[in-house]
Amino acid sequence: MTAVPSDRAAPALCVFCGAKTGADPRWMPLARGFGAAVARRGWTLVFGGGRVGLMGALADGALEAGGSVVGVIPRSLMAREVAHQGLTRLEVVEDMAVRKTRMIELSDAFATLPGGLGTLDELFEVLTLRQIGEHAKPVGLLDQDGYWQPLLRACDAMVEAGFVHPRDLAALLPAGDTETLLDEIGRALG
Repeated sequence: MTAVPSDRAAPALCVFCGAKTGADPRWMPLARGFGAAVARRGWTLVFGGGRVGLMGALADGALEAGGSVVGVIPRSLMAREVAHQGLTRLEVVEDMAVRKTRMIELSDAFATLPGGLGTLDELFEVLTLRQIGEHAKPVGLLDQDGYWQPLLRACDAMVEAGFVHPRDLAALLPAGDTETLLDEIGRALG
């Protein structure tokens, strides 16, 4: 992994979230509001590049608030996730592995909103890379209304079973609301 240039004016926050809207109507406004909050802080938003589901709402919120938004999408998902055409920059890459690598390279920190299997894949990739020393970037988890509580309980069980070191799980910054999570990430960024 390449290091992010230290002369960047503002941090870049990579956000992982669902390409679907979810069954609960509260997730779309949550994603839109999160994007707007990132933009209000002057941070660049990096995300999966789609205009559908929570991803689209996230990007729209940041763009409407005047933010800079960078999307990274694999060719195979251009039609399925319908690439967002209104971004500051859209990078089209070969596949999902390259997408994750590129989003990690572009970012100073990570946040995870509600999502499904792809969201979990992205979250655990950055946690694993942090665990093995590939980066020391903050990794946040927006646990609005307890969405991620089952996952956090499973992670605690892995610690109790001796498969995960407590310090590796402690690297994950969970918070119950947008501003608290962004404050935690901001503190971790220094």
